[in-house]
Amino acid sequence: MEWWGILLIIFGALIVLMAIGVPVAFAFLSINVVGAYFFWNGWVGLNQLVLSVSDSVTHFTVLPVPLFILMGEVMFRSGIATKQMEVLDSWFGRVPGRLSLMAVGGGTMFATLTGSGMAGTAMLGKLLVPDMEARGYKKPMTLGPILGSGGLAIMIPPSALGVLLAAIGNFSVGAFLVAIIVPGLLMGVAYATYIIVRCMLQPDLAPAYDKPKQPLLPKIGNTVLYVFPLAAIVFLVIGLMFLGVATPTEAAALGGVGTFVLAALYRGLSWSVVTESLKSTLKTTVMMFMILTGSTAFGQILAITGASTGLVELATSAEVGPTAIIVLMMLVLLVMGTFMEPLSIMMLTLPIYLPIVQNLDTGLFGDEAAIWFGAVMLLNMQMATTSPPFGLNLFVMKGVAPKGTTMMDIYKAGLPFLGCDAVVLLAMVVFPPLVLWLPRLMGAN
Repeated sequence: MEWWGILLIIFGALIVLMAIGVPVAFAFLSINVVGAYFFWNGWVGLNQLVLSVSDSVTHFTVLPVPLFILMGEVMFRSGIATKQMEVLDSWFGRVPGRLSLMAVGGGTMFATLTGSGMAGTAMLGKLLVPDMEARGYKKPMTLGPILGSGGLAIMIPPSALGVLLAAIGNFSVGAFLVAIIVPGLLMGVAYATYIIVRCMLQPDLAPAYDKPKQPLLPKIGNTVLYVFPLAAIVFLVIGLMFLGVATPTEAAALGGVGTFVLAALYRGLSWSVVTESLKSTLKTTVMMFMILTGSTAFGQILAITGASTGLVELATSAEVGPTAIIVLMMLVLLVMGTFMEPLSIMMLTLPIYLPIVQNLDTGLFGDEAAIWFGAVMLLNMQMATTSPPFGLNLFVMKGVAPKGTTMMDIYKAGLPFLGCDAVVLLAMVVFPPLVLWLPRLMGAN
């Protein structure tokens, strides 16, 4: 059978399984077992499948995932994130869209300490939306900034999804986490710029209000007390990787220890916080690792059947430029993001996309091509979490939004921030050094 026929059968079976409600991980597991038996020499193929599944989750490149998730859980449950927002609030003056800018600033700060976009959206929604509504803020300036900023946890390290993407793509986790720093910060700047400009043009969206002026010394004292220690944890996670002192696994372990110590010093650590954080981390990690094992085996099935090779040859022989091919890939990802969650999309497409990108004439080769495309793809995944109708963060936002908020309100509020993401995505495609500058500097060190 031709490779394209095999590919159609595999994807058709996946679509059917997902349509009847089979969980994503089990749908891929079923396809992998059947594919290994029929295309990989029967029982020998099944034995090899077990070995590849075991190998995909028994190496150190994926160990940072549960540690990053645990950091986020402890930050969220111990109240450290709330203290960040209070300090940030004290520094904002009478700028247009003050509380909306707080959402962006808080989302950026929270993203540097956790790997969970859903946790960021939930926390910001609970903390800020009631106050925003009470101050007369309209939904475009309450729901939208929180939707955008909550997703920054995907693009600013530590990013659990970023670690999994690098593990599936088999390139450097440390270099990739450093590579997404600049795009993540650009997203925060784009959100803040949009908020200020729109609030200047439409002041009724975010009415100004008087706030008692806080003396400078207490603000400085609170910043030293609550923000500087968090900067130390950021250095433990990101700085040590950048300097080459620690591997991603070691940096994640140090960050986890630092988070527990900080929670204890702020008297937010208790047995209930620890147990609930560990339970939630375990559930999320098992789900992610099941998807990782399925992705690894799925990529091998595609390679054995010749589907990956056929797709690479088809893409590289097409009479269009490399940029056009990459744009088409991105459009496919955005469409998939309207009805699938990021892990499933990544699992399904990365084994196909990455070989194509590495064979395109983009001027980038080897790991650099993989890291650059991985960052572009990760931003697509962030956009998928806020893409109507089924982006995960849209439903998280619905869960914490005030009564009477409809899904259409949430869709409308999130679309301008998807536009900001699209601008950053375009810049990353046109100017790859935005992604590769820090990894190259890291290599020079």
